[in-house]
Amino acid sequence: MSTDGTLLLQPKARELRLEGFSLTVIEGPDTGASLRAQASEVSVGTAQGSDLVLADPTVSRHHFSITATPEGFLLRDHGSSNGTWVGSTRVLSGYIDDGARVKAGRTVLRVDLLDEDICEALSPEDRFGPLLGASDAMRRIFAALPRIAQSDSTVLLEGETGTGKGVLAAAIHEASARSARPFVVLDCTAIAPTLIESELFGHVKGSFTGAAADRAGAFEQANGGTIFIDEIGELPLDMQPKLLRALEERTVKRVGGNQRIKIDARVIAATNRDLRTEVNRGSFRADLFYRLNVMRIHIPALRERTGDVERLARHFYGELVPDRTISNELLEAFRRQAWPGNVRELRAAVERAVLLDDPALMALGSEGGGGADADGGWGFEFDARIPFRVAKQKAADRWEERYMRELMSRAKGNLSEASRIARMDRSHLRTLLRKYNLRGGDEGTEPGTP
Repeated sequence: MSTDGTLLLQPKARELRLEGFSLTVIEGPDTGASLRAQASEVSVGTAQGSDLVLADPTVSRHHFSITATPEGFLLRDHGSSNGTWVGSTRVLSGYIDDGARVKAGRTVLRVDLLDEDICEALSPEDRFGPLLGASDAMRRIFAALPRIAQSDSTVLLEGETGTGKGVLAAAIHEASARSARPFVVLDCTAIAPTLIESELFGHVKGSFTGAAADRAGAFEQANGGTIFIDEIGELPLDMQPKLLRALEERTVKRVGGNQRIKIDARVIAATNRDLRTEVNRGSFRADLFYRLNVMRIHIPALRERTGDVERLARHFYGELVPDRTISNELLEAFRRQAWPGNVRELRAAVERAVLLDDPALMALGSEGGGGADADGGWGFEFDARIPFRVAKQKAADRWEERYMRELMSRAKGNLSEASRIARMDRSHLRTLLRKYNLRGGDEGTEPGTP
């Protein structure tokens, strides 16, 4: 009810109903064990964190999982030692039918369709912070995010490159009680293995060559806020027990120091790998995986988000050209394309479309600023010997480089600030900076400096 007595109608909550299923062991050491799926995904293995825990020593810790989807039951093997088999076919990933017999090691399980459905809440909203998505796949995530954001639980974000894991991590922080405190990003792919301990935990003066002064690490910098550890699957194996201890004890010790420092930072980690597979391979510690896997969110690839391509394309186009509307022809072209690079690739495609279809935007790349110059303000010199497509790409590259230089100048070299100004994913921004030999860091490194 509003202040003037008007009844305010709230968006009606929806549910996604998926076919329920059960698993029953019909052969092997665990014969008779069974499980009725309570959620859309069920995991099977010898690890205690599995939904169906088996004692068969020929079964891997995280052997396989079955997920109920609108298209059917999706079976995924997680890099098991002996493989996952349906009949005589070894399956890495594929859909299976009711009654299928799945073999793992010496164990055979039967999959049975149930009369009862698995119900999962769908958010009535089509966004959470800057994240957009009207598809059921995204609304399922949006429905859970408010509760997750308000908790202090560790969150593990999984998804392919370009799906928006960094954007989601920042959105969770902004919706949390820690939003007024720092949001610190540490990208494991951007740090040399010899420096990652210092970046995480800090160091004391003289602890190694180049340590000219005491320095707080990412955990200390994030005190009271959130630390986002991106691509944690790349963390060196010898660093993983140190991170585990920091997470369990909520203390860190600087490199070269003796004192353990108390920290209060929420941890959000992200990876484009399946950490269950990495645990099976021995490249990721099982105990660290369990410590991170408190709240796991799988961000779907764009190909799994039916209908979201048009929604996202309209949004990105509106950000770049607020006074214009994207054409139906361009939307149709986007709908027909595959997007292996996911949302990041789609945004880059929208940027290119805007740039190459609008001469006024091309002119932003001209060396002469506001006036006409030798290239007529187009950002390239006309040469009839150069094919049209090549000329367009040269203009695009020139504009893009100038945009990056100006962006990093205004952000004073700070990568996080530049990401906020451009509303661009940090990983994509970093890729563009490398393309044009520019530099940026979270400490305010000037662009172009060594």
